[in-house]
Amino acid sequence: MATKAYELYGVPTPPDDPEQEYMTVQESAYVLKCSVSWLRRFLRNHPKLCGRNGHGGRITTDREQRAAIHVARSAGDPRKGRPVSRRRSPRTATAKTPVAP
Repeated sequence: MATKAYELYGVPTPPDDPEQEYMTVQESAYVLKCSVSWLRRFLRNHPKLCGRNGHGGRITTDREQRAAIHVARSAGDPRKGRPVSRRRSPRTATAKTPVAP
């Protein structure tokens, strides 16, 4: 069962007007067709692509920032530049076979 906080802040919600200037994270996630948790992680790593309403307040994005998020997301693997590399499991590692002379 989802918590009340998740129901309020973790689910993308449709904005009143999709062309409005400023949107919350939930509305931006709905417009960008991504999850709220992915968008929050992305904005934590790219703080210039969002603004805050007050000290530690609500995270907002404007049109230009949403366009930049879309471009960065469409560029390829969002994990590129990740600070910690993922450990490969032995099952996914492929053994190289020697080439016959």
